[in-house]
Amino acid sequence: MNATIAERFSNVTVLTKANVYFDGKVVSHTLLFPDESKKTLGLIYVGKFHFGTKAAERMEIVSGNCIVKFDGSAQLHSFQQGEAFEVPADSGFDIEVTQGICEYICSFLT
Repeated sequence: MNATIAERFSNVTVLTKANVYFDGKVVSHTLLFPDESKKTLGLIYVGKFHFGTKAAERMEIVSGNCIVKFDGSAQLHSFQQGEAFEVPADSGFDIEVTQGICEYICSFLT
């Protein structure tokens, strides 16, 4: 799925405490919007990581690339800068970065 990736967000509250996962190989910061929606902006370093979802999520790739396998599927999907994917609530996915850094915006969907 191709997406128009935002380059900036206005009128947001940024939480200064980082969300740090997998010994610092995945790091994000939370943005809170006036409409009470929430996003995270993050970096994924080289490695393979599994994330579970409580709420549905939309992951937009800002820079770099990744390989994703959704829970319940054996199929691998490649995503690169400018592309996005969605993950249903109460599910999960494996994400792998094989080189460089993958930058992302994660939107929590309702």
